[in-house]
Amino acid sequence: MAVGIDIGGTSIRAAVVDEKGQVLDTVRSQTPTTAAALESCLDWTVAELAERWTVTAVGLAVAGFLTNDRQVIRFSPHLPWREARVAEEMAARIGLPVFCEHDANAAAVAEYHFGAAARGHNTLVIAIGTGIGAGLLLDGEIYRGSFGVAPELGHLRVMPDGRPCSCGKFGCWERYCSGTALVDTVVELIADGGIWNSQLAREITDDPGSLTGRRIAAAAHDGDALALAAFAEFARWLGLGLAMVCDVFDPDLVVLAGGVGSSSGLYLDEAREHYSALLTGAGHRRMARIRGTQLGEAAGMIGAAQIARMGARAATDQRPGG
Repeated sequence: MAVGIDIGGTSIRAAVVDEKGQVLDTVRSQTPTTAAALESCLDWTVAELAERWTVTAVGLAVAGFLTNDRQVIRFSPHLPWREARVAEEMAARIGLPVFCEHDANAAAVAEYHFGAAARGHNTLVIAIGTGIGAGLLLDGEIYRGSFGVAPELGHLRVMPDGRPCSCGKFGCWERYCSGTALVDTVVELIADGGIWNSQLAREITDDPGSLTGRRIAAAAHDGDALALAAFAEFARWLGLGLAMVCDVFDPDLVVLAGGVGSSSGLYLDEAREHYSALLTGAGHRRMARIRGTQLGEAAGMIGAAQIARMGARAATDQRPGG
């Protein structure tokens, strides 16, 4: 068994995962804001799980730029690491092999081995959570680009001079199509002066700091008018972005993963309509199938554990007598 840890900008989720991709145990915490505190939290997380299970390796799913060999985390817009050798240093501290992977690549590996991407040929997995990550699988193999950072789709500019992004640019796709983007959209809808027959709007007025993407999704499931309007905007931006990236990559399958990806029933049909209307040559080409995740928010953890398991086996096989 292996531990997979999904390190998001908001929370850290860890799981013990078996060879069939089954989650056996979980631990969750808030993401610390300093590198030292984050590393201490990761060590504690593994220790907590290792007390209850015999584990052989640890995988980290990280939102950020990694070198092609995944030994160095160069930059993460939502995490404090810069040019950090996280896996090597963590392995030395905890006494287990540790492997890093981009979080969207980890989700892609999980969906390919155990979920919605199992029959994909050229598959794009878009992980929608705090931001947007993406993984591209070509016949099951991760495509990394020349320097290990492909495909960085969340920071494509979809709105010139639009909302500010943590990457330093303005108008990035993830600023209109993510959990945090949903919050901004609700705030903007209210600021535009519309009168909403909405329980969510009334609750926000009483406690503005309580607004989260999860809360908006829950309100939308309950039929709240303001939340549904926010998801309609979300679907529009998702469809626009999908048309852009499918023009570039021409995948046969797109899987929507991540925390917001788990709520795909709220927006997927509408997003497909926007996508099919905006795709270049629509009606004269085959279009990608677009599916919601089968593994939900666990995809990053499951994929990280699978990558750790495969990495530990490969290292064993390379040793003399392995």
